[in-house]
Amino acid sequence: MSNSSAVSTATVTTAANRSARRSGRDLGGRPVLTVRGPLSAQVPWRVLILNVALVVLIAALAFWGMLQGDYKLAPEKVIPALMGEGKQIAVTFAQQRAARIVAALLVGAALGLSGAIFQVISGNALGSPDIIGFTNGAATGALLQIIVFNSGPVEVALGAVVGGLATSVLVWLLTRRTGLHGFRLVLVGIGVGSTLAAFNALLVVRASLTQAQTAASWLAGSLNDITWERTYALLGLLLVVTPLLLMLVRPLGAIRFGDQVASGLGVSVNAYRVAALFIGVLLVSLATATTGPIAFVALAAPHIAKTLSRSGGVGFTSAALMGALMVLGSDLIGRFAVPGRIIQVGVVTGAIGGLYLIYLIYLERKKS
Repeated sequence: MSNSSAVSTATVTTAANRSARRSGRDLGGRPVLTVRGPLSAQVPWRVLILNVALVVLIAALAFWGMLQGDYKLAPEKVIPALMGEGKQIAVTFAQQRAARIVAALLVGAALGLSGAIFQVISGNALGSPDIIGFTNGAATGALLQIIVFNSGPVEVALGAVVGGLATSVLVWLLTRRTGLHGFRLVLVGIGVGSTLAAFNALLVVRASLTQAQTAASWLAGSLNDITWERTYALLGLLLVVTPLLLMLVRPLGAIRFGDQVASGLGVSVNAYRVAALFIGVLLVSLATATTGPIAFVALAAPHIAKTLSRSGGVGFTSAALMGALMVLGSDLIGRFAVPGRIIQVGVVTGAIGGLYLIYLIYLERKKS
């Protein structure tokens, strides 16, 4: 009797799935765009519209940013200047601005993706590398290179990556018995991050005046001295990490429904959580190595994207686009909000993100 009931349920479910696909709606009744081919997928129309709107906003801000500055470019001269044609001064400013804009987009996308990963594996809206402490770990590695070893930019970037990965190993060891999920992961991360923040402050206090100024400038998070070499390096590394991230999309989508459901679907929950942890830390470490710490983007971008799309999925694409928009927009605010002064992008995101963190804590309190 139970076997026939299971067969009947499976038949009804299969029929419902086919009916949903034919009608262009998912099982929740939301309209979706069905993509068929080697990689089949159903994309909710609201998510698709949001992503298109984000791309349009990013393109508009990027083009506007190319025109503005001490030397203003005419719209029709932007593309020739990027191709190396026209006055040398126009070519120089166009190349500098383009490198800065592309770096802002890549850093924002990396932070948005990292935040989306951590919010899934922790099951908490406050689960981001800023809160859990991985950003502080990357900063520790960079500060050791700046202050202790007196190293150059390449060594500082490598130190940030190594520091972030080392912090992830420490957090994993401290949460290995109970698992990488829930408030325990957040609380352990907060403890580790607070300890590292205190250690970072001690390093800066004990440094020489020149080293302290260099460290303070790096800790503010800035795109002021970005170059095409650093931008290309970040782009190449992100292209290597992206295929690894794509392998985690389906398992993380199952984990989002709970460990028991994911295990029932054949997902090795602990293994994928650990893999997602290290990939998320690698993303935030690469971003931090490029610009220094940029606060709250990883926390806010996935949550804002999820709220606007009203989607229960992982939403990596929306989170990446939202993060890119936030960093680019914050950089433009820092460049032009105060005439004659440039405010570091990390300062702008910190000011805006602090208010958003209060809002998130308020929402979490209402849920509880």
